[in-house]
Amino acid sequence: MREVVIWPDEDGYWVAECPSLPGCISQGQTQEEAIANIREAIEAYILSLEKEGEAIPKEQFEVGMVVV
Repeated sequence: MREVVIWPDEDGYWVAECPSLPGCISQGQTQEEAIANIREAIEAYILSLEKEGEAIPKEQFEVGMVVV
C-alpha cells in the first residue's frame, strides 16, 4: 500500500505522485485515470528496484493539513 497525492494541474490534467518513491509521478485526464496510471507507475517502479536488487523504500509519510 502506498500513499498517493493527486491534484489538478494548470493544463486541466490530474497529477498523481507517490512521495515515498522519489520521481514516481503520473497524470491523467481524470482523477480515475491519474490513479490508474500512478498504480501502474508504482508497480513498474517497484519491479525495477527488485530487478536491480535495490531496496524498496518503506512508506513513511503522514498526512496533515496546515491552515494558512
